[in-house]
Amino acid sequence: MLRISTLNSALTYQQVKDQPQGMDYELAKRFADYLGVKLEVTVRPNIKSLFNDLSEQHSDLLAAGLNWDEHRAQEYVAGPAYYSTSQQLVYRVDKPRPKSLNDLQGTLSILDGSTFASTLEAEKANRYPTLHWVTERHLGPQQILREVVEGKIDYTIADSATVEMMQRIYPKLAVAFTVTQEQPVNWYIAGNKSDSLHAAMLDFFSQLNEQGTLARLEEKYLGHSGHFDYVDTRSFLQAVDTRLPTLKPVFEKYAQNFHWQLLAAMAWQESHWDPHATSPTGVRGIMMLTKITASSLDVSNRLDTEESIRGGSEYLQRLMQRLPSDIPKDERVWFALAAYNIGLAHLMDARQLTVNQGANPNSWSDVKVRLPLLSKKRYYSQTTYGYARGQEAYDYVEKVRKYNLSLVGYLQEMEQLPLDPPHTPSGISTTPVEPQLVMN
Repeated sequence: MLRISTLNSALTYQQVKDQPQGMDYELAKRFADYLGVKLEVTVRPNIKSLFNDLSEQHSDLLAAGLNWDEHRAQEYVAGPAYYSTSQQLVYRVDKPRPKSLNDLQGTLSILDGSTFASTLEAEKANRYPTLHWVTERHLGPQQILREVVEGKIDYTIADSATVEMMQRIYPKLAVAFTVTQEQPVNWYIAGNKSDSLHAAMLDFFSQLNEQGTLARLEEKYLGHSGHFDYVDTRSFLQAVDTRLPTLKPVFEKYAQNFHWQLLAAMAWQESHWDPHATSPTGVRGIMMLTKITASSLDVSNRLDTEESIRGGSEYLQRLMQRLPSDIPKDERVWFALAAYNIGLAHLMDARQLTVNQGANPNSWSDVKVRLPLLSKKRYYSQTTYGYARGQEAYDYVEKVRKYNLSLVGYLQEMEQLPLDPPHTPSGISTTPVEPQLVMN
């Protein structure tokens, strides 16, 4: 059996409708499959309790988005880096923005057991001798950011990936400045463990890199990262409170094989949930269908909310079905969204450009960066269908992904589903994966 300890977040591990998700969970599940053993997942409330699990031999490894740290490396063994983050000083957007650690007007609180203490100790020794902070012993990474939003904490330091994820749910979170450069994120095993587990981990991650699996998981969980727009996110979440309740049953009714939240995110990007929206190019309705597309979907009135949502969902489903079968299941929807915006023919042109440049046409991370090339003559002259506004398609998919992330996370918060649950001695165990062998 492979026993892992983790934290509860969208990046690491969480249960969504009784289905486990998260980058660390997916990696750990694949690692257990690789070893041919069952997987047991235990969720802990904070970072310190994770390392207690290793020290007390309650866990074989920690898979929780943990940064590499010199002090940790003296006691524990780190696996290969699988992404990187920086440390950021976070405050509430309606408070004065500090420009440096010397400019703090309040209390700086950090997580117990985090690498942030080492960072601050170095800053205190080298630049800011009067710097002081308090350690929060009972909070997790997401809880401490909520406390900033609620005004219970003035400042904290958090990793950039978690900050960006939480800003989509709590737009009042603001980044004052970046404290460190990018730092690797690793798994950890106990220092007294057999070398065999570490060797297996190295081989496993090497295989993931060669197969492109790690790149796909990075794209799935981190690929939407980028510029955060406070006003846009706040407007969206206000509309979630005021306008979505009447639309939600329709999105649920016609979601088909999609999560209804994705359909809602599409509709927001298309029309800001305005059933009477009309563009200069002639597309209309909440899903902004063209007249030709609407006709092919038996949508007689594009301004009818239910007809438009049904049509948009059916059209996206058609595009999914027409995509090449080689595109991985968990990336097909991003290709389909691009085709919804730019047309399937132009998407195929972008895939061919990807091939021409020696990259993978079935990888969304490879194809999406080629989409903007469709508006440059040097490249669209090589394609079958010519010029297209590829940058718009790229932006469209990225925005839909961000709205979807905001919506899913925000609704979880509003339903008071705990993202950082209290400590339970037995932890949370997933359904074991086959084959059911036990590693001694």
